[in-house]
Amino acid sequence: MATYPTVKSVAADRMPALLRAMPKAELHMHIEGSLEPELMFALAKRNNVPLRFPSEQALRDAYVFNNLQEFLDIYHEGTMVLKSEQDFYDMTCAYLARAQADNVLHTEIFFDTQTHTGHGLSADVVINGLYRACADAPAKFGITASLILCFLRHLSEEEAFECLEQALPLRDKIVGIGLASSEVGHPPEKFAKVYARAKQLGFRLVAHAGEEAPPAYIWSALDVLKVERIDHGVQAIHDAALMQRLAKDKMPLTVCPLSNLKLRVFPTLKQHNIGTMLDAGIMATVNSDDPAYFGGYINENFTQTFAALGLTAQHAYTLARNSFEASFIDASVRARYVDRLDATFANFT
Repeated sequence: MATYPTVKSVAADRMPALLRAMPKAELHMHIEGSLEPELMFALAKRNNVPLRFPSEQALRDAYVFNNLQEFLDIYHEGTMVLKSEQDFYDMTCAYLARAQADNVLHTEIFFDTQTHTGHGLSADVVINGLYRACADAPAKFGITASLILCFLRHLSEEEAFECLEQALPLRDKIVGIGLASSEVGHPPEKFAKVYARAKQLGFRLVAHAGEEAPPAYIWSALDVLKVERIDHGVQAIHDAALMQRLAKDKMPLTVCPLSNLKLRVFPTLKQHNIGTMLDAGIMATVNSDDPAYFGGYINENFTQTFAALGLTAQHAYTLARNSFEASFIDASVRARYVDRLDATFANFT
């Protein structure tokens, strides 16, 4: 694990309380994936959008997926209810309230515009609604929040360039660029030119790699796209040289355990490799991905994963500290958040 301070041990029955109490950052959460059935139905009513599910419970019952694509199909259907800047604001505030309850101090929210421009909305409606919620977050929720625009990898690089150009008038509202959606068959190098352009423009760079696809996708994200964080990355375990590279470079991985379970990347949480990653010196973090669909927000990811793997207070500190170190916040804000993390562990009984 990273060379952080040694923390005192905590009894297993007290670990859930520690995990809930500790300050943390969330670095891998798709805002459209936080759209709970209750809000989805409310927005559908507001915007006169028909849903094929008769009730909120019927919609929840449909959240059974065999792979990433099955999830994406129903996920995109849910986005049809988002029609106005206020809808995006309300959705983001609903997530931020949940994050506040989980003691998240900072979040870097993934979103895409391509889904919504495909529904006839303009990119500025999406971005302005999301950004207004992020701007209100410190006062309303005690959280700092920023936005990362994701290209949809099942679409072309030309379409990604169009997406980037549409966002440029609102450049100051976006901190970074990411790559999401169907992974297998859409390797990172497909987007080499648009990532090079984004880097020239000063965006921070991240990309989904190694969720379902092999380690080669992670190598490409590192060496072709020049990313600063790998989103998911759990398939790195199958490549010893890659594991050494990730540890040596302190390359953050934004791991999403309940997502991996729900999409059958791992058969059970007991078989998840995040503990092995940490013990190998990988800068892993815990995140919720698409919490409305995958059975839990960030604290559920922590508590269920720790219960399954028997992880320790030292693992907890490392994961939380990694989340702040891997974030794109200013150094002074990071230091303040780390002080709060240290105080929580020092005072926990």
